[in-house]
Amino acid sequence: MPLASTGELVGRALTARTAVAAFNIITLEHVEAVVAGAESAGVPVVLQVSENAVKFRYGRLLPLARAAAAVAERATVPVALHLDHVQSDDLLRQAPGAGFSSVMYDAARLPYADNLAATRAAADWAHAQGLWIEAELGQIGGKDGRPALDAHAPGARTDPDQARDFVAGTGVDALAVAIGSVHAMTTRTATLDHGLLKRLSAAVAVPLVLHGSSGVPDDGLVAAVAGGIAKVNVGTALNIAMTGAIRDFLAAHPEAVDSRKYLSVGREAMAHEVGRIITVLTATPT
Repeated sequence: MPLASTGELVGRALTARTAVAAFNIITLEHVEAVVAGAESAGVPVVLQVSENAVKFRYGRLLPLARAAAAVAERATVPVALHLDHVQSDDLLRQAPGAGFSSVMYDAARLPYADNLAATRAAADWAHAQGLWIEAELGQIGGKDGRPALDAHAPGARTDPDQARDFVAGTGVDALAVAIGSVHAMTTRTATLDHGLLKRLSAAVAVPLVLHGSSGVPDDGLVAAVAGGIAKVNVGTALNIAMTGAIRDFLAAHPEAVDSRKYLSVGREAMAHEVGRIITVLTATPT
């Protein structure tokens, strides 16, 4: 089927009081696993390509984007493409021609006034191109180039009043909020501030996004969706599943040299994790 729109998928999830799962992809095996997992659950999904993933692919966006689009267009469920954590204006401007319906523009590392100004300019350009745009306010941390962060430190969390002003001042379509999760966590021990989430949901008129979701236990995800999160970003959990499966396979088969043997095992493990996470998010009571 044709590529879906991230904004439409998030809007439907918000109306249904569930959340759309958005998975970061790095390889073709990631793409195939995410789509297979979504098809097994029978629900839409978002494929996300981060700026870091583009850097890994020699700075070229199109090879991975076109592969993702080709898989998505043959999927039995709606699949959207999202460009994630973009700091480069040059990369931002490649999004429409590469099949992306949405972009997360990341200026959260900047002081508030600079974040607002940069995001306003990005949002104006994105909307002129028909793109749905997400931004971040607060310090979620854990991304390359950012200092280690205590997610519970004073000032790390997103302030509801500032969030309301930021959304009004930038015109973004969604906001990623800092409520206790951290990017790239390999343990599921993050404790979310659900009281803060409730205040943010009441203060902000656009859908809220949870980053760093790999570190959040299932009950925390369920509570976050019930509290107003409409898009849940997942990346590290897939890499944990893939790497663990490949390690186990190679330990059991030290003679293996055919990469298809262990990549297929890794792909299957990721697909299973995708299906499991989607089931958690969509089973949330309404």
